[in-house]
Amino acid sequence: MDYCNDLLPGLPKKAIMAFFTHQISRGFSSSAVRSAVIKHVTIIGGGQMGAGIAQVAASTGHTVTLVDTSEDILKKSVKGIQGSLNRVAKKKFTDKPEAGEEFVQKVLKNVSTSTDAASAVPASDLVLEAIVENLKIKQDLFGRLDKLAPANTIFASNTSSLPISDIASSTSRLDRFGGLHFFNPVPMMKLVEVIGTSATSQETFDSLLNFSKALGKTPVSCKDTPGFIVNRLLVPYMMEALRLYERGHGSKEDIDIAMKLGAGYPMGPFELGDYVGLDTVKFIIDGWSAMEPNNPLFAQSELLNKLVAEGKLGRKTGEGFYKHK
Repeated sequence: MDYCNDLLPGLPKKAIMAFFTHQISRGFSSSAVRSAVIKHVTIIGGGQMGAGIAQVAASTGHTVTLVDTSEDILKKSVKGIQGSLNRVAKKKFTDKPEAGEEFVQKVLKNVSTSTDAASAVPASDLVLEAIVENLKIKQDLFGRLDKLAPANTIFASNTSSLPISDIASSTSRLDRFGGLHFFNPVPMMKLVEVIGTSATSQETFDSLLNFSKALGKTPVSCKDTPGFIVNRLLVPYMMEALRLYERGHGSKEDIDIAMKLGAGYPMGPFELGDYVGLDTVKFIIDGWSAMEPNNPLFAQSELLNKLVAEGKLGRKTGEGFYKHK
């Protein structure tokens, strides 16, 4: 049987073979797009989260460019990454200090730094921001980088509370934009929330899922809703603990102990608030309250507002709900 003539009768066999070769190559090509591997990552923001993501990505063989506004910030970031890697090496290579040092240097070679995002993004498979939780600043950043990055570069935000679709609206790559919400401290926490908007393509979403897995993380798929999964449950829980205390229905200490011993949580809600930063908690609840003013879960707390106004933000300032040395 002549399959060529049976399938496309009347055409020369050479033309038919050329047609099938073209279709097969198109199939391979689109398959390559679907399984595209993220190799080079540009991370905007050298703070605790950005540096943590850079460390994990570099440790798993990705090349990373860490970008921030000054060399001093970047030097501090790299110093922090090195210190963290030294701790990892000490545990991983207990009896082989030379192997541990080799491991640290190998990872550090995968990290470069820059104060110029414009020069970093053209070679990036993924541009991930981990900067201040301010919608306009994020939009301005991505709007500028959108003009400089190749069309196939994926953009993602590490935001913990802002809508990904709002951030993406400043770009022309809505289908190549998603969220990657890591948790602090990034090298220790296994979870990554992968967020897709209604415009995010399946190829982009799959690439972000696969990238998370390549980092050794466990990704969960999230819709672009306030707080995604973890913070949508966690922040209202923390706020309800505050209201419980404000009503005089329990002391901070008793509420924390109850949730640790009764629910198995590693920290109680007040300890957790001090760890996260009370300004961060307030920022999140303020944003949600503005979006849904009639939602009782997003109601304000007088105590939280008072502490933040006094600069008592938790561990980072030495005092929040508790005093810290």
